[in-house]
Amino acid sequence: MEYSVVDSRGPWFLGASRRHVVLAILYLATSCVKLIQARVSPVRTVAHINITGRGSTIRKAVLVAVAQAIGLRYLLHVHDYDYAAEYNRHGWLLKAVIRRIFRKARKVLVLGARDRQSLSHLLNLAPDQISVLHNAVPDPQPRLPRHSQGEPCQFLFLGHLSARKGVPELLHALASPLLAAARWRATLAGGGPIDEFQHLAADLGISERVTFPGWLDQAAVKAACDDADVLVLPSHAEGLAMAILEGLSHGLAVIATPVGAHTEVIEPDVSGILVPPGDVDALAASLLKIIENEELRSRLQTGARRRFTEKFDIRVYAMKLSSLHAALLADEK
Repeated sequence: MEYSVVDSRGPWFLGASRRHVVLAILYLATSCVKLIQARVSPVRTVAHINITGRGSTIRKAVLVAVAQAIGLRYLLHVHDYDYAAEYNRHGWLLKAVIRRIFRKARKVLVLGARDRQSLSHLLNLAPDQISVLHNAVPDPQPRLPRHSQGEPCQFLFLGHLSARKGVPELLHALASPLLAAARWRATLAGGGPIDEFQHLAADLGISERVTFPGWLDQAAVKAACDDADVLVLPSHAEGLAMAILEGLSHGLAVIATPVGAHTEVIEPDVSGILVPPGDVDALAASLLKIIENEELRSRLQTGARRRFTEKFDIRVYAMKLSSLHAALLADEK
């Protein structure tokens, strides 16, 4: 099976200036032309359309309109952290457009059971039309086992530094009196208002123990994971955070919140620890527990790596997706 990747927006750094909006329109127009070329090709084709909220919904509605007009079968793959909320904030006209593009899709893929239930109800989708496909990541072949006995416990946060990701709660938990005498260090890697969180860390008196390296490329992420013991992501809202999967793939113990599809990924006390979102005290207690109990930390690391190899290796994901595409291509209805 052959695949062709089509960028319908252009590079993320185009921004929103008038010149960049024109370029984004050109990218979208080029994508429409490529759909038409695929339809007139003698090779049977299915369009796999990834969709999130905001501008993505508008762009993908245009692509779907083209696909429908030329008789090209398509599936929609929802990547938004809460597309049901995105749908509900729109007016009746855009809601009608969204319902139509979803109902006409040969298949709808979502990140977890929550999204399947909410979108099935909101958009009146048939049970066999919508399926869960969890995210996945490549196997990084991590350095295992981890030997950290006697060394400070290394915490790692990966993602956009923001309130939604729980960064304020994480910093306050690290500054808790519970952890004052514990041996730990933390790296908060990602973009966002870094200066704001550096100032908060300084105000909390933990700036010497917390580093903010900014956004990391793939090689730097691997290096950071190799140096870490625990992946921490206390988000308030997620679909299925890629950072969680990165942590599992590297054999890191994971501390996260039971939002989105995380409860379908993290097995409590087997591959990670789940804490309520926004609960600083519970987060601090979990951080201390994993610092002080090296046997627990090692067991969770082993469980995390096993969970990744069983469920979230990109090779397994690719086989599932290829089988789905093949089934859609074979469907002549």
